[in-house]
Amino acid sequence: MMIPVLIEIAVLLFVYASIWYGVSLIQKRNDVADVAWGLGFCVVCLYLLITQPITPLALLMYGLVFSWGLRLSIHIHSRNRNKEEDFRYKQWREEWGKTIYWRSYLQIFLLQAFLLGIIVIPVVWVATSTHYSWTLATFAGLLVWLVGWVYQTLADYQLKQFVRHRKLPGAIMQEGLWKYSRHPNYFGEILMWWGIFLMATSVPGGWWTIISPVTITFLLARVSGVPMLEKKYEHNTSFQAYKKTTPALIPKFW
Repeated sequence: MMIPVLIEIAVLLFVYASIWYGVSLIQKRNDVADVAWGLGFCVVCLYLLITQPITPLALLMYGLVFSWGLRLSIHIHSRNRNKEEDFRYKQWREEWGKTIYWRSYLQIFLLQAFLLGIIVIPVVWVATSTHYSWTLATFAGLLVWLVGWVYQTLADYQLKQFVRHRKLPGAIMQEGLWKYSRHPNYFGEILMWWGIFLMATSVPGGWWTIISPVTITFLLARVSGVPMLEKKYEHNTSFQAYKKTTPALIPKFW
């Protein structure tokens, strides 16, 4: 039963990505994809809520993922408003030249939709099954998710306040949660998806959905998260000193 639902979600995400690509053309900035990321999970959860049998576990997971996605998109929109296009997208715009239109559609919006479809798999698995039980993994997953949500939310707030009040443009955030790892917001997001996966194991066969947290961990740690963001600071001496003493993701409290 899950395969037809995955096909429906794939079509839904294709349309969703295409709409946001149109928005990017109108606004002439591809970083709207960052706002679309969190909202995409909200759209999938709403679709599953409308089309699939409702179970308490599914409702709980919809609520968790929806609250995360909505908060993240609002935060990113607030951060990017009245600013230039994010430096990563701006760099691609310069590198891609005349191929910017089709490459943006394929390599940003459609690729993002594909990855979103993989990461949301634990939610789809729970949504399409009526067989589940409240196990230790359910509550452990919920606890892990809550810790991750608080961690990411607090890290985003601390960084926002730092950027708002810093006096030197090149100053590096090294306070609060940022004192223990260089990307606590990413760490929080990774925790949340491992929590969602643990909750999905309450459904028979849910272990295979581990592809979801593995994917988001790999993306943030090795692809579009830490490496791309830190490339911006490769010539910043303060950041390089900070990098030598502070881990990238897993906090070092000692």
